[in-house]
Amino acid sequence: MIVIAAGSSLPFCGIDSQQLVLSAFSALGRIVHLSRVSPLYLSPAWPDPTDPQFVNGVALVETDLSPEAVLAVMHAVEAGFGRKRGQKNAPRTLDLDLIAYREERRDGDQGGLILPHPGVESRDFVLAPLCDIAPDWVSPVSGQTALNLLKALPERTAQRISSEN
Repeated sequence: MIVIAAGSSLPFCGIDSQQLVLSAFSALGRIVHLSRVSPLYLSPAWPDPTDPQFVNGVALVETDLSPEAVLAVMHAVEAGFGRKRGQKNAPRTLDLDLIAYREERRDGDQGGLILPHPGVESRDFVLAPLCDIAPDWVSPVSGQTALNLLKALPERTAQRISSEN
């Protein structure tokens, strides 16, 4: 299973964050096959909760592309929706993260990919939408399901804002 997470906290060209996330998934679907797309969630910005809130969602995709090629496609989609890379964790129009690429584990040696995405097991804004479409997804790191990881979180702040996409 290939898992991609999307988040947006800033509008772009008059398009609000909810529509940006949905449009980003649609754009990805022109290159990879979208198996499922989660409902959208609203979550506080981190580390500064006074920044605009994020709209988040998760998609399951299928492709024969390598993880690096999937990441390149994701970066192109981000750029197309006005993503500017600058300060880490700053508000942004679009953030796409490759959460997992099948069962692959990579540690980022020599600046390469880290898989699964670091911190996924503690992020309710990824786990909550993932549980809506793949609660039995198993982390290659801990061996725990998405549902068990979500239940184990001490605090949950992500709130569903849509039931269907």
